[in-house]
Amino acid sequence: MSTMKETAITIFTYYVVIFGGRELMRNRPAFKLNGLFMIHNFYLTAISAILLGLFVEQLIPTLYHHGLFYTICDVKGGWTPPLVILYYLNYLTKYLELLDTVFLVLKKKPLTFLHCYHHGATAALCYTQLIGLTSVSWVPITLNLMVHVVMYWYYFQSARGIRIWWKEWITRLQIIQFVIDLVFVYFASYTYFTSTYFQWMPNAGNCAGEEFAAFAGMGIISSYLVLFISFYFATYKKDGKRPTGRKAARSLTSAQIPDVATLMNGKSHSGKKNGHATATGTPTRPVTRSRKA
Repeated sequence: MSTMKETAITIFTYYVVIFGGRELMRNRPAFKLNGLFMIHNFYLTAISAILLGLFVEQLIPTLYHHGLFYTICDVKGGWTPPLVILYYLNYLTKYLELLDTVFLVLKKKPLTFLHCYHHGATAALCYTQLIGLTSVSWVPITLNLMVHVVMYWYYFQSARGIRIWWKEWITRLQIIQFVIDLVFVYFASYTYFTSTYFQWMPNAGNCAGEEFAAFAGMGIISSYLVLFISFYFATYKKDGKRPTGRKAARSLTSAQIPDVATLMNGKSHSGKKNGHATATGTPTRPVTRSRKA
């Protein structure tokens, strides 16, 4: 996966497989695959945690001895040989994560634009930052690994049938992650372009990385922020009165809770019907029967 040709072919194949697979599964029964799904989410949780630990091991001494600007902008701070190896290993995990969508197809779950776009674009983003030598890369990567530890652990527990009350916080963490990412990425890009082309403007000095990688980072991560905020309000803030946290976990049945922040199946609870909810998601009073009945 070291050239643009290989990356583009792989991402294109991903979209052919998932959309072609969806058509093939249209008139076929859904696969259960619960055991494989648990394994998939467990090893992604473990890989994310291990990579995060290795990044922290490399970054803390540099941050302590040289400071934040050096670590995000200097080649010797954020682009050392050990960090490059970790960047590359993280890049490879983006192709493992494409299996998320394969599971959705085989289980006949809806494919949302956010889910499909996010998976393909993230693989492309990681590729551009690798060949673009951006020292600030470790900021989005470490934050993403932290979120993935939480997210894939939730998927794993959900596949085991364990209901967790903090599902909504996964999306909140993702939005917070993108906001922090953009602060660093826009700062690094600003100080690079001003120090290179507009030296009369205030800047902190040069920042390592190629220009195309800066534009790719700003563009893709900005699109993530917009899409995830839109998803959050569409999913969790429809009526403005939804309970959250532990109260939501106590008051909602499992059939009313959308699977895995809808990134894994694209559903919200608002259209579900069961014995406790109407088509609009509003709880209805249970019917009281007499003893004779």
